[in-house]
Amino acid sequence: MDNNGNKDSFLKGAIILGAAGIIVKVMGAFFRIPLGNLIGSEGMGYYQAAYPVYTLFLTLATAGFPTALAKLVSEKTAIGDHKGANKIFKVAYMVLSITGLVSFCLLFFGSKYIVTDLMDNPGAHYAMLAIAPALLFVPAMSSYRGYFQGKRDMSKIAVSQVTEQFFRVILGIGLAYYFMKQSGPEMGAAGAIAGATIGAIGSITYLIIAYLRESKQRKADIKASKRFKDESMSRILKKILVVAIPITIGASVMPLVNMMDNVIVIKRLVEGGFTHDQAVSLFGQLTGMAMAIVNLPSVITSAIGMSLVPSISESFALGKLGKARKETRSAIKVTLLVVLPCAFGIASLAGPIMELLYPKEPASLGTILFTISPAIIFLGLIFSLNGILQGMGKPMIPVIALSIGMLGKIVISYTLTVIPDINVLGSGLGTVMAYAIASLIELYFVKKYMGVRFGKKEFVIKPLITVITMFVAVKLSYGLVSNMFGNSLSTIISIGVGAIVYVLVLLGIGGIRKEEVLIMPKGEKIYKLLRKLNLMR
Repeated sequence: MDNNGNKDSFLKGAIILGAAGIIVKVMGAFFRIPLGNLIGSEGMGYYQAAYPVYTLFLTLATAGFPTALAKLVSEKTAIGDHKGANKIFKVAYMVLSITGLVSFCLLFFGSKYIVTDLMDNPGAHYAMLAIAPALLFVPAMSSYRGYFQGKRDMSKIAVSQVTEQFFRVILGIGLAYYFMKQSGPEMGAAGAIAGATIGAIGSITYLIIAYLRESKQRKADIKASKRFKDESMSRILKKILVVAIPITIGASVMPLVNMMDNVIVIKRLVEGGFTHDQAVSLFGQLTGMAMAIVNLPSVITSAIGMSLVPSISESFALGKLGKARKETRSAIKVTLLVVLPCAFGIASLAGPIMELLYPKEPASLGTILFTISPAIIFLGLIFSLNGILQGMGKPMIPVIALSIGMLGKIVISYTLTVIPDINVLGSGLGTVMAYAIASLIELYFVKKYMGVRFGKKEFVIKPLITVITMFVAVKLSYGLVSNMFGNSLSTIISIGVGAIVYVLVLLGIGGIRKEEVLIMPKGEKIYKLLRKLNLMR
């Protein structure tokens, strides 16, 4: 593989976004873990009641536009029509600013009805009011991110994500601490969630400055592309909506079901014999604590998905189907190399991890994390497969796949949550099943329309041998050292052992090839080191 090929690969963009995502997730862990200890599971119950509703409104206002923008800008840029690319951005920015304003008004003024009449969780009202103003900034911010994504300039997106998270974490924790001491969990949750609004302001400020700094080069590019026909605003909007509407529908499925979970889970837990406060706490343990751990690996897989959209779109626009197939195989391979060890590793140490992070919460929190850990695998695949299908111009497939999966989740959550011995695990099992169904449907259609094959030995057998060996090694390691060092240090040691075993076994059975190592940052140096150690030929 030549160096130019490496530089042009979608993995370069994925690596930049992945690195930023790791920073963001580390800061997010710094936010969520002390936040859970600060406002407790009751406060997290209020926080998690408001956040999915905000996410749903944000998705309806925004979801498909950044992806559509990235796809259309990428296609225009590929043929040299920079004027058309810039006009597409301006139309998208205008529409997103309007939808953001409308969404803010609906959420802010309708918050009392949502939390009281729909959710039966009035304690979440202040949190809902605190998050609503973010809708004034995030949609417009996403138009800039979509534009830079289409230009394959992932570094600006990365910086904006880190900026957003920095302000969200620092001010969110500060406000949560202040209001918790003043007024209790309800206001503590409101203070924490207000950080999202402040983070959005910081992020969009950076993106506007970054966009304006490139104005000189952009004007030169636009001037050089005058030979292209100027499209009307209505035609551009139609093009955006054709791509954006199916993606928005698909992206709305998960937030909508999460919002329904808010309604179903707490009511069914109460019907199963729990008090309202106990139900809110259990819901907070599942969604605010355990799911936060499950979502950590998605930082890498969502970055892969984002990078795939413009890359696959460009390959299809230029008729380079071979390149698209190669990138598809690489994306799925890298996704599995990330999500499998994360899922098996977290499952092997579910109890110790939760005891380390949330020492005040009951031991049952580890059981919740263990139950939902398989969701890591399927959620990771969904992010990558969505990027492939959207890049191929097949955005309705993820919509259908997620809709079928989420219908299954609703049935499972409603049926199982009312059983006292299962309680909130019913919702967790529903989540795992939903992601599994959706990912398998999407994988089937990627294979069908892309004409790509995934060998069982390379994509199933070798990865499973690696992670099962790692799982056993981690279990044995924790069992050996836990009596000597206590839970916290033993957990950290066992994670380290797991990482070493995973890498050694992966290399030992040939689970990763030379060309896949070379794609990584400093890939040539890593490859030379592995050869010196006789770990790779």
